[in-house]
Amino acid sequence: MTDSSPPAPRRRVLTSDDYFDGVVQGNLAMLARAFTLVESSATKHHAIAEDLLTRLMPHSGRGIRIGITGAPGAGKSTFIEALGLLLVQQRGLRVAVLAVDPSSGVTGGSILGDKTRMGRLAAEENAFIRPSPSAGTLGGVANKTRECMLVAEAAGFDVILVETVGVGQSETMVAEMTDCFLGLMLPGAGDELQGIKRGLLELLDVIAVNKADGKNAEAAALAARQYHNALDSLSGRQSTGVPSILTCSALTKKGIDAVWDAIESKCERRRESGAFDNRRKEQNLRWLWAIVEDQLRQTLHTHPGVQEICDDVENQVLAGTMPPAIGARRLMEVIIKT
Repeated sequence: MTDSSPPAPRRRVLTSDDYFDGVVQGNLAMLARAFTLVESSATKHHAIAEDLLTRLMPHSGRGIRIGITGAPGAGKSTFIEALGLLLVQQRGLRVAVLAVDPSSGVTGGSILGDKTRMGRLAAEENAFIRPSPSAGTLGGVANKTRECMLVAEAAGFDVILVETVGVGQSETMVAEMTDCFLGLMLPGAGDELQGIKRGLLELLDVIAVNKADGKNAEAAALAARQYHNALDSLSGRQSTGVPSILTCSALTKKGIDAVWDAIESKCERRRESGAFDNRRKEQNLRWLWAIVEDQLRQTLHTHPGVQEICDDVENQVLAGTMPPAIGARRLMEVIIKT
């Protein structure tokens, strides 16, 4: 007996027009698929993703990009949900959250599942949460975070919140792709304050000591004073401005509005001085060279000529018969000659 049922219809392949129209019209289902497209590492997706990003560029740039970092346990997801709900429900803004999760070493997927930890915000019509695995990228940001910010802005989102893993690898990357960089800290700094990298304090635009509720309220206030004292000793802050230092409680929602006002004020002052637009231009240049370096790295690892001599070079370096610098030059010469 043969199966006479008709074959299942083939799913139509989406075109650049489909993605573009869906994003600029604010279609959330198409927005999610556009994120998947630009994040894809498959070669077959690169051309359409590049075409889409080029077409979306004129529709982007109108949102505020905020990077949020903090050590594990600082309450980043709770804080982001509280801030997102404030912006959506009370300020009438549309909020996109790019929640960058640490990646599983087994599957490469997200471990923490931020979307499930921001259930109330995820249910809001004017909010969109996109969890993305960091996939080992330094700085706790996903490889395509910049592209995703562009897509979210083109879809009409007013505020883009980028939650980092907060592992302290290279927060510079986050600061270099956002308009305002917020550090979420824990109360009771004390000895912990001594372990905070000087470089991080120099990057932050706003410092919010979270969990300032109940018995922690006094400890949070003390931590805020300690951050003030620490920043007074950083002469390098004179050119970039001293960050705002506040206390808040994401759990009780206390102080969240003040944190947002500090972020808005910082961005507004930069707009008035022209620093906001200059920062965006500099970020685009850094983005350009980051992509160039990434593509060079990929070319180096996939080039047939490099693969042909790679094992021999590595074996000689391991055996101590070839200095690493000479090995690197020989591998690069293969690419330069072709």
